Amino acid sequence: MLSKTAEYALRATIYIALKGSEENKLGIEEIALGIDSPKSFTAKILQLLTQNNRVISSVRGPNGGFYLTDRARKLPVKAILEAVEEASVITKCVLGLKECSETRPCPMHTQYKNIKKQLKQMFEKTSIQQLVDEFNKGNYFIDNLKGVRKPC
Repeated sequence: MLSKTAEYALRATIYIALKGSEENKLGIEEIALGIDSPKSFTAKILQLLTQNNRVISSVRGPNGGFYLTDRARKLPVKAILEAVEEASVITKCVLGLKECSETRPCPMHTQYKNIKKQLKQMFEKTSIQQLVDEFNKGNYFIDNLKGVRKPC
């Protein structure tokens, strides 16, 4: 359902939140390796996420890198999707039709509208920090994150 861009953006943000800080900024190479993503693709995604410090903050130079501020950690997961221009995934027609509505529904509209509502609520109400906290409690794991402690 989510594009590769959105998937990598979510994983990169979680990885940076888990491993980085303002004192310990992470480089593109480490992030790409950590989320199992090509370096050039990771760079493009990070560029979208750092525009105007939207989600991720960055500093250039020898001691530079990427990190999340306390403000960013409080952002809903939806902010990541918006930054990579993928927020429409939670509002558009499941079949990709331009004119799908209550008055002109696609064959899956009725079944999917409740799922879409739940997805929207999940992405709007779950913060980046909540995902990090759940991971740190050992309740969840992300196989693709390398170099991050995985719960037993």
